[in-house]
Amino acid sequence: MSQTDLKQRIVERFHEVNDDHPMTDADDVYVSAQFVALEELCAVKGREADAVRRLMLGGCMPLPGYLRSDGAEMVPADLFALVDEAGGADLLEDWFTAHWADPITGKAEWNAYLSGQYVCLRSVTPATIQRKDYLTSAIGAAANEPDTASEQWSRRLHALIDELDALEPAFTAYDRLRFGGPTSRDTCIDAMRARFPRP
Repeated sequence: MSQTDLKQRIVERFHEVNDDHPMTDADDVYVSAQFVALEELCAVKGREADAVRRLMLGGCMPLPGYLRSDGAEMVPADLFALVDEAGGADLLEDWFTAHWADPITGKAEWNAYLSGQYVCLRSVTPATIQRKDYLTSAIGAAANEPDTASEQWSRRLHALIDELDALEPAFTAYDRLRFGGPTSRDTCIDAMRARFPRP
């Protein structure tokens, strides 16, 4: 399969996962600051871009997080970190899913990882995925606790929010379109800080 065919298959698969929303100039600026073009990263890391595209299409590595308006496949700078840690792309799924005690949950997280939609984390690892899940649940539950007026509660809440803030990037308008609504930053960080100001 030619490079053109591989790139077109990536585009088609990306739109299957994310639907077909246009990227604005502001989206492009954000993505260019937060991510790197696949071909540029491969050149730096000594990898073959078409081989990586085949791994993406074969369900062995995640799809690009974004397709920039110029067609560049935008990926995280640490795209190959988990592959290296696992000992190779063929070992990545077993290594990744083993981080969850429940195999069904591990498989679901693997599929989510392959979608490329974990743009909600500055660095995507099993540990950061699990920590984000914990923090968003804890922040959501905190709003319903009986002692929301206490200073101790507020300190605990804002410690959780600050930790999540450190894990998550800013997001862009494109994300709110493809995810069909507000992001976890909108609901768990910005909205909670506005609703429960730091004392």
